[in-house]
Amino acid sequence: MTSGEPAGSEHRVSEGHAALAYDRIRQAVVEGAYGPGDRLVEQRISEEFSLSRTPVREALRRLESEGLVVFRRNRGAAVRSMSAEDVRDLYELRARLESYAAELASVRGSIGSCDAMDEAAEQFERQVDRSDDVGIARDDRVRALSDTNNRFHQTIVAAAGHERLTQMLAGAVDVPLVFRALRGFERSELQRSAEFHRMTAHAIRRGEGARAGRLMSEHILLGRDRLMEDLYRSDGAGRERE
Repeated sequence: MTSGEPAGSEHRVSEGHAALAYDRIRQAVVEGAYGPGDRLVEQRISEEFSLSRTPVREALRRLESEGLVVFRRNRGAAVRSMSAEDVRDLYELRARLESYAAELASVRGSIGSCDAMDEAAEQFERQVDRSDDVGIARDDRVRALSDTNNRFHQTIVAAAGHERLTQMLAGAVDVPLVFRALRGFERSELQRSAEFHRMTAHAIRRGEGARAGRLMSEHILLGRDRLMEDLYRSDGAGRERE
């Protein structure tokens, strides 16, 4: 740091590099550029993103705390792998937790939070309408779907006003799996998701907690079913090659 730079600027640069490394590695994991089980070698990632190893190491530790990365003894970091049973268990846990969040939101939610749900549902629906637009790169379309889908679910969790439930859901929602599901959905399946968003938001606004909970659970379990089909199909193809 030169004498003309303000105190603390070097620290801010370091924090900026760590944040950049986190954003880039996380995006690569979420979107499947780094697949389940892939080793995340610090030196290789540093060269790929033109960063030093220190912010890369910090980013990997942060991703470990989020459950996206695991550290193995004598092998270093790797993208977390999940079996079909892991996927089933995680989605069923998420369905129960988020169903409860929808029930609470119907009681604790404000007019403002209900308006936010409606707006998020409409944003997702607009992205569904654009999902076949060949003028937009496929990954960009899926990113937009993923972002607006996450926004809708987060508005419900926020409206539930339950801090511990929010923390539990942070560990139960596997973002790469959600991204994979959205990437594989047919247009009709995306439209079905949009309809579930609308119906759930409507039930919450009307204070129909039990109905909102059932709708949310069914919505999430339908996503589980599609992922399980993909996993079994991939597993079967792998066995045929063997």
